[in-house]
Amino acid sequence: MALKRPNDMLATFSMASMTDVIFLLLVFFMVTSTYVFPTAIDVTLPEGVEQSPSKPVTRVFIDRDGAYYIGFNNASPEPVAADSLLPCLTAYADTAGADASIAVYADVDVQYGKVVEVLNLGAANSIKMVLATRVGDSQIPVAHE
Repeated sequence: MALKRPNDMLATFSMASMTDVIFLLLVFFMVTSTYVFPTAIDVTLPEGVEQSPSKPVTRVFIDRDGAYYIGFNNASPEPVAADSLLPCLTAYADTAGADASIAVYADVDVQYGKVVEVLNLGAANSIKMVLATRVGDSQIPVAHE
């Protein structure tokens, strides 16, 4: 008596395990994308209430030591000397157009005068500057009449 094995192969492929793997990858990338920081410079921003609707692509950073860094188009920020900050900003403003703005990220420990110097450079050369802050829960007191 000869035993015969069935040699029939299934013509279907179960996609259930593939969809589970894709779903787990999607969840993994969604969770890890929240840990991506926009800057490589350690800057603790002060709190603010209002946020700008536009997101500037050029960023000027002032770290707690007072050093300047500038980053164009999501590139990693590079150190810039204080005397060459103005030529970098005007070069960007010339290529970006009138609607472009530059965000200033200053550490909370930076002296107020350093931030004002950068904002004055922009104002003197007709460059739109935005001061970056982080969203905070603090309420601004309003004077009552």
